[in-house]
Amino acid sequence: MSKFEFSQVLHKDYYMSAERIEPVEKPQNGIAGLKHLRQDILSGIVVSLVSLPLSSGIAIASGVPPIVGLISAIVAGFIFPFIGGAYMTIAGPAAGLAPAIMAVMVSLGGAGDADHVGEGYHFLLVVIFMVGVIQVVLSLLKLARFAAIIPVTVVEGMLASIGLLIIVKQLPKFFGFTGKVHAHEFMEFVTSVPEYAQGMTPSAFGVALASLILLFSLGALKKYKFFQVIPPQLIAVVFGVIVGQMVGLGSLGSGFLIKLPENPFHGIHTPDFGALLARSDLWQAAVVGVLMLTMIDGVESLATAMAIDRIDPFHRKSDANRVLLAMGISNMASSLVGGLTIIPGGVKSKANIAAGGRTLWANFTNAVCLVIYLLVGATWINMIPLGVLAAVLIYTGWKMCEPLVWRHMAHIGAEQVIIFSFTIVATLLTDLLVGIVAGVAANYILSTLFCRHAIATATASGVKDLSLTRCMGDFFRNPVNKREYCDGVYNIYVDKPLVCFNTMQLSEELDKIPSDAKSVRVHLDERVSLIDHTAAENLMHAIKEYSHSNVPVEIVGIDQLAPLSHYDACVRVAAPPVQSA
Repeated sequence: MSKFEFSQVLHKDYYMSAERIEPVEKPQNGIAGLKHLRQDILSGIVVSLVSLPLSSGIAIASGVPPIVGLISAIVAGFIFPFIGGAYMTIAGPAAGLAPAIMAVMVSLGGAGDADHVGEGYHFLLVVIFMVGVIQVVLSLLKLARFAAIIPVTVVEGMLASIGLLIIVKQLPKFFGFTGKVHAHEFMEFVTSVPEYAQGMTPSAFGVALASLILLFSLGALKKYKFFQVIPPQLIAVVFGVIVGQMVGLGSLGSGFLIKLPENPFHGIHTPDFGALLARSDLWQAAVVGVLMLTMIDGVESLATAMAIDRIDPFHRKSDANRVLLAMGISNMASSLVGGLTIIPGGVKSKANIAAGGRTLWANFTNAVCLVIYLLVGATWINMIPLGVLAAVLIYTGWKMCEPLVWRHMAHIGAEQVIIFSFTIVATLLTDLLVGIVAGVAANYILSTLFCRHAIATATASGVKDLSLTRCMGDFFRNPVNKREYCDGVYNIYVDKPLVCFNTMQLSEELDKIPSDAKSVRVHLDERVSLIDHTAAENLMHAIKEYSHSNVPVEIVGIDQLAPLSHYDACVRVAAPPVQSA
């Protein structure tokens, strides 16, 4: 998911839009889902029209030819429906992984471009295969929820920084720059903008600019049903193809239009395990690449699945471990046929929901359509200007880091803006892996400072059983110390701070609520000195989720914690004692 969806689905207006539909039956995947095949076929066709240009553009942004992105989307469509885990997500290559993939490929020998693969490509495929193996193991060990320890704000910051990276790395194609691009890092691309502008191809730049303006114009009309079913990206690509033909981009030589191979499925690349094993000088880069892609892949994909669940009109809940298993198998298969990493994608998943999709058979239909397009429509696909794909990705990147995202962070709390901004700066100055680690560390330090304040407050209130050392240790312990079920009321007693680092255990406790429970009460005692933003989001989500089943959830004792803003899921710390008159 790119940031554009993940950030938006956390907003109340998205929650409310999901609640307007109360279907009688919840469609299921697999054979049972075939009864909804008509809706899924129609939705899959719409999704494929979005997936075609988007997957092609993501591949180019990743440093490989567009056919690689399409192969990845096809593999995902043929595997995900048979493993399940989610219901409405459309899997394939994701824009959020493009900067990381290119960085790994560069470290392994070099990236390519829209016309050829780079020297590090075959080694990248080995890395992707290993990522898939690790994901399968993690899913079998039921460890998918460990991705939840990454604070929501750090995920937001990671996605915003990825959006900025996507934007700057698309500038050469956007300007129609035909020279050699020497930049690799964020600031190098920024400082090279005058060079790209000076070496632009006017007609290519004009088509790309017009397409980008159209994207932003149509994006402002998203409240209309038509632009929810037919996304602006598709309209902009069709517009770009028409205008590109009118100005004769194809006659300017190579480098301005997509170029698919004559036989798309001939000469498929495979991972070179032996060659990488023989290159001991690349082992460190390969290990770092595996760790980085595994972490980013897991965090973004599970965040996307969770976000799409929140706007699923049928209120179904994804199985995180099953999603991770599907991703692992898909990544292994994708690497063996020369494809990229595969995760659930936000734009395509939203298009699926808007088009009336019901199950993962829409993903299967998407893959079938892409195969048909490659077999009979390559001539038309080759008319898509590369500058227009760059415009689509720039628009995608903008939605991941636009001012709306910053305002949302500020609405949650000033401390979240600090963590959010710090994560972005750390990522842009180093890399994505370091940025995530730095953001998590910043969140831990901030939580520790809040706990220190809370302990001082609690001590003044007469609470003796608290210490900073114990409080910090409690960050990683199960916050629930007792459970009781009596007369249809399920009681959960919490005696530790609720933070991102133990929110996985809290979620597991909430999953143990008996199916016949009539109500749920979460009791927070005086030792709960802090609830951070991530834990608060999980609590709010649990309340929403059980409300759909008519099971009210009450949080007892939350009034002893002072909110740091007016946002429902803001940070809450121990309130100062009430002074007697």
